[in-house]
Amino acid sequence: MNRRHFLMSSVAAGTAALRSSSLASPNDTVRVACVGVRGQGRAHIHHYAPMDNVEIAAICDIDESVLNARLADVEKLGKKRPAGYTDLRKLLEDKSIDAISIATPNHNHTLQVVWACQAGKDVYVEKPCSHDMFEARQIVAAAQKYDRLVQHGTNCRSGIAREAVQKLREGVIGDVYMARGLCFKWRDTIGRKPVEPVPAGVHYDLWLGPAPEHAFTRNRFHYNWHWFWDYGNGDLGNQGIHQVDVARWGLGVKYPAKISAIGGHFMFDDDQETPNTLTATYEFDDNGKKKFMEFEVRHWITNHEAGINETGEKKEINTVGAIFYGSKGYMAVTDEDHATYYTFLGREQQPGPSGHDPGNNWANFIDALRTRKHSDLNAPIEEGAISTTLVHLANISYRLGRTLHFDADSYSCIGDEEANAMFRRKYREPFVVPEKV
Repeated sequence: MNRRHFLMSSVAAGTAALRSSSLASPNDTVRVACVGVRGQGRAHIHHYAPMDNVEIAAICDIDESVLNARLADVEKLGKKRPAGYTDLRKLLEDKSIDAISIATPNHNHTLQVVWACQAGKDVYVEKPCSHDMFEARQIVAAAQKYDRLVQHGTNCRSGIAREAVQKLREGVIGDVYMARGLCFKWRDTIGRKPVEPVPAGVHYDLWLGPAPEHAFTRNRFHYNWHWFWDYGNGDLGNQGIHQVDVARWGLGVKYPAKISAIGGHFMFDDDQETPNTLTATYEFDDNGKKKFMEFEVRHWITNHEAGINETGEKKEINTVGAIFYGSKGYMAVTDEDHATYYTFLGREQQPGPSGHDPGNNWANFIDALRTRKHSDLNAPIEEGAISTTLVHLANISYRLGRTLHFDADSYSCIGDEEANAMFRRKYREPFVVPEKV
């Protein structure tokens, strides 16, 4: 990054006055730092920038070219140029910053949230909040130990899904016994990319963080990291976590008792490790009543289901949403971009209640920071962590090729030490998510 701005940022951090963990009044300016800003992090910037009494005080990215571009973007929006950092640990030394908004790769999420909570910052963290089962517990433990407000980036919880779930609770489609999540997104081959020198300005050691040492390739870096087990969780943990969360929420359940997933990497001969086609099934025991959830990932030419993303003059190639089945009908809830739900009632499938509202998960986060009430968070980390475990359990089932029997009380797969061993990865020092946060 520009050395003059780096030096100015360092001075600002070193001289910042101590700041209370609670804002003095609703009119106080909330100082937010955005971390990881190439893709989804750019959306974070554009959500916070227009908010009243919110300042993007700092931006952090390990790629200096991306960092400088985003610093300039904020200035183009007519805002004060933020401080710039490549190392989050340095940013966290600035006591004037109230909250951290994280959109880094999955394998860094939990450790960065733990660091932020330890530094007294509230956190917005993108989905999925953890890279494995162990981290899903640790991220919640850190938020609770340090009494921080941590919002999960499952944006549907601030949109129309809130009304949809309320309608389900009111019995609009009767007794809901099943949910189906859909992640049909057009994903072309990533091809093969050779090992090459780390690009100038990229702090690759910081990008790797907890992940194993690996030579740099373009396919393991920007965005395509999603398709490697060291960093991502496949499309189930990329797009699918949104719909997993809505489906579980609508069913009114927490942890599954039985999980089975099957699929594969079809059509392409490329570097991708994660499946591009996957079917996962979950069985829940809801106080003695069995409930069932399906989830399907598809990567290529496919049909739509329940009319999801099929409206308008031009049909979309993606079908992303959740469908609920009850004794009186069914309900379809689209993804956060379309943010619509609609119901079909009776054997004749007559149109029932419907609604549209994209909501704003970032605005809800800021509102909760002002009230300091955990109950005001629409997507609290406790809920996000449970939904994230469904992603991990399905991926473990897929990788082992067998059904898992999960016990929520012991947080383990019954009689399956091989599965339990996959709950926690090996960390690369010094980037270690601690046993005791």
